[in-house]
Amino acid sequence: MSLTLNGRTATGSLERATTSGSTEPGLAPEDFKVAFRAHAAGVAVVTADAGDGPVGLTATSVFSVSADPALFVFSVSDQSSAAPTIRTAETLVVHLLGVDQLHLATLCATSGIDRFADLSLWSRLDTGEPYFPGAQSWIRGRVVNRMSAGGSTVIAVHALEAVVADEQRASAPLVYHNRTWHGLGEHSILRP
Repeated sequence: MSLTLNGRTATGSLERATTSGSTEPGLAPEDFKVAFRAHAAGVAVVTADAGDGPVGLTATSVFSVSADPALFVFSVSDQSSAAPTIRTAETLVVHLLGVDQLHLATLCATSGIDRFADLSLWSRLDTGEPYFPGAQSWIRGRVVNRMSAGGSTVIAVHALEAVVADEQRASAPLVYHNRTWHGLGEHSILRP
């Protein structure tokens, strides 16, 4: 297997066991990261509380799977300080961010801080989950499945309710590409 990245070819060089149990050459981790740097992703913040206090993390792996039933998935790295809570929470909130919420993305991406120290930024839903009312949109959901995948856990969520900003309050979508935050807007439209 080979991949050309930035003018150089990366090839699988390590024997790795896959989730199916077979072994075959795998792409080196650094080459894999370089490949995905070229892939833009929407930015979300995931919050939960499994009984030990609120946690939050920034995720670029959130995507919809099904509209009926309403299902989405995301992954959480085992290295994240929020991982133990996110992996055990029964319900959680995923905030889909616009450029006006960059401060929430950076807050929940910063290691070693109390992401919930500023009480003016967050609250709790009537159902108990922590959330950021200033987020452009959010979806509360119940975890329906978890799958271990390498050094991460993939989590499937059944969406129970959502709040979406109206057009006057909505800001341009926030995306992450090549280790940098970007905003989509009229300037980025390629075809109407």
